[in-house]
Amino acid sequence: MSITIGNYSFDGPYSSTDRLKDKSGVYAILCHKQQKYHLVDVGEAAKVRSRVENHDRKNCWQSNCKSTLCVAVYYTPHLQQPGRRAIEQEIRNQYNPPCGER
Repeated sequence: MSITIGNYSFDGPYSSTDRLKDKSGVYAILCHKQQKYHLVDVGEAAKVRSRVENHDRKNCWQSNCKSTLCVAVYYTPHLQQPGRRAIEQEIRNQYNPPCGER
């Protein structure tokens, strides 16, 4: 299962973190509503699963999604933090999600 966000093919979306790997990547928090996905937040981490499970913006995600929250991941084993941040910023600029830095 995959979803395209910007120019990237993300694994997921998943409604729980059970299928996420604790590897480096860019994650997208999505709201699944009326059979469509809407981007709520995007970020990067060296350990995606740990970051999503312990995220400080969970309240923002929940307040911006009155339906099912999901997560999708673009794993980046070939990129360090600057490369992941560049992808995050590219997606953030394109979609302007309601949570996170703008």
